[in-house]
Amino acid sequence: MEQKKSKFTPVLKPDKQYPEVTPYSVLTGVVMAVIFSAAAAYLGLKVGQVFEAAIPIAIIAVSLSSILKRKNAIGENVMIQSIGASSGVIVAGAIFTLPALYILQAKYPDMTVTFTQIFFSSMLGGCLGILFLIPFRKYFVHEMDGEYPFPEATATTQVLLSGETGDESKGESASSAKPLLWAAVIGGLYDFVVSTFGLWTEQITTRMTAWGATMAAKTKLIFSMNTSAAVLGLGYIIGLKYAAIICAGSIFIWWVMMPVMGSMPGLQDIDPLYLYLNYGRNIGIGAIAMAGLIGIIKSWGVIKSAVGLIKAEGRKVKGETETVVRTQQDLNMKLLVIAIAVALVATLVFFWVGVLHNFWQALVAFLVVTLIAFLFTTVAANAIAIVGSNPVSGMTLMTLIVASVVFVAIGMKGASGMVGAMVIGGVVCTALAMAGGFITDLKIGYWIGSTPRKQETWKFLGTLVSAATVGGVMMVLNETYGFVGKNCLIAPQANAMAAVIEPLMSGQGAPWMLYFAGAMLALVLNFLKVPVLPFALGMFIPLHLNLPLLVGGAIAWAMGRKKVSDGEEAEQRAQARQEKGTLVASGFIAGGALMGVVSAIVKFCGADWYMTSWAESSGAAILGIVAYLALVVYFIVASRKTN
Repeated sequence: MEQKKSKFTPVLKPDKQYPEVTPYSVLTGVVMAVIFSAAAAYLGLKVGQVFEAAIPIAIIAVSLSSILKRKNAIGENVMIQSIGASSGVIVAGAIFTLPALYILQAKYPDMTVTFTQIFFSSMLGGCLGILFLIPFRKYFVHEMDGEYPFPEATATTQVLLSGETGDESKGESASSAKPLLWAAVIGGLYDFVVSTFGLWTEQITTRMTAWGATMAAKTKLIFSMNTSAAVLGLGYIIGLKYAAIICAGSIFIWWVMMPVMGSMPGLQDIDPLYLYLNYGRNIGIGAIAMAGLIGIIKSWGVIKSAVGLIKAEGRKVKGETETVVRTQQDLNMKLLVIAIAVALVATLVFFWVGVLHNFWQALVAFLVVTLIAFLFTTVAANAIAIVGSNPVSGMTLMTLIVASVVFVAIGMKGASGMVGAMVIGGVVCTALAMAGGFITDLKIGYWIGSTPRKQETWKFLGTLVSAATVGGVMMVLNETYGFVGKNCLIAPQANAMAAVIEPLMSGQGAPWMLYFAGAMLALVLNFLKVPVLPFALGMFIPLHLNLPLLVGGAIAWAMGRKKVSDGEEAEQRAQARQEKGTLVASGFIAGGALMGVVSAIVKFCGADWYMTSWAESSGAAILGIVAYLALVVYFIVASRKTN
């Protein structure tokens, strides 16, 4: 493919110095990391999707700098965004894997789960992701500039530039955050009322009616949909294309495979949910794992090129003293090598002392983590650069399968083997999530004209703060809702990890035929050029959490719709509507997720105001439909107000 070099001129000139790392930018970035780590952890454990915090944090940073009348603040805003955005990636790495420890603990009471395990798994994984990615920065960010679209980095950069180019005397940059703040208030109150009081039903399903229950029993067909504001906003951000693919995966499992399986002898009297948990979901697991393998194969050329660049950089440091322009200054290569060595040794010690308590087993685990994390780092970065989506869950599933087979071969089984495998999965998953997220930060900095060395240095602080926050929030949510039983947090990816690990480590075998069926389906989808990972995730994540994504995606499509004959003015109006909708959707996500955490804290403190009997009644279901329709109408009306 022919390379198309970018003509982008950075706002911050390479030959000048600008305020970037200041007490204000560091403190604000840390506060953003704490707030968005808590919000993203709740939402991710609830619906299995972690929203990217970069855009909301960028909007808040621009608004604060305008309100506080800070001059030349764009460099500080990049730093705030970079530190704060650690939240989303650390959360993704942690919640996709570590809740599986609590899930398995319900079956194996002798299994111990500690804050230390969660914290160090997240922190060390995040640090490895940063360190492994830095040598590849020039390849993805500079050498391939103009080749990769970087969709999220593009959007975030535009938000940051709005604070630089807007007319502050008219309050333009500050007003850009008003739709987000209003949506956060409305979405937050909406979700808080549902989760705290149960004023209306959060999940609408046909099983609430007599005919729906009969249909589910006889044909295994169920329609169900979550009505939260956060999930609706998430669908808008994902967009109609990928929301449709995800829903197609769900529909394939719930409306095609389950009725077929339910008609088979011996399965006719089984509840549809049982069929999904024990059969349909395993097909999705096989598809997700194959999607990760396909990603590695497709990115093999990138991996070889990146390794070549590492060797070249290593040769340059020997006695070479050439002056490097500010916007191309990375951490010193010798210092980087030392930091990688320290992080790897710390990981080995953590596996040995804090998890496995056997040096040779810890060494094997360490080698598995190092190899897979390094190989998959470029896959994660490449995925983010091209489509803005990081397939960490699929790659982590592959890691767990490989690690489990290796562990069983060296004698690790039972509860201790499960803990070891899940903690290892947490380190790998966090490393890959961080690699994908950090390449976005570095691309934003490249376009703005920030100093990479400063971004790379202070990213570690965001990682530390986010890891500590996630560990605390996860323990609170486990005590409040749990991850097993009625009304628990669904934690779909973590449930997938637990479903893979338990049979392998307990000597029960695994549903290999179902995994194989999913893998073959993934190959067929890839041959048909259907994005495999979204479809596979749709098969695994429950239907009621995917259908709202389609509603949000449809709103996004409607906001961007225009007639070709209407000309340039219509195109500008459509773009303005889409951007306004992004702000509203981000507000729904942030507000709904944050108030979900508040609701969990309220329940954790002993105040239980949930009206269970009413929430399960037909009146609550009707009220839920009305409330959801009102929320959708507000979303559309607010997005269309572009003046």
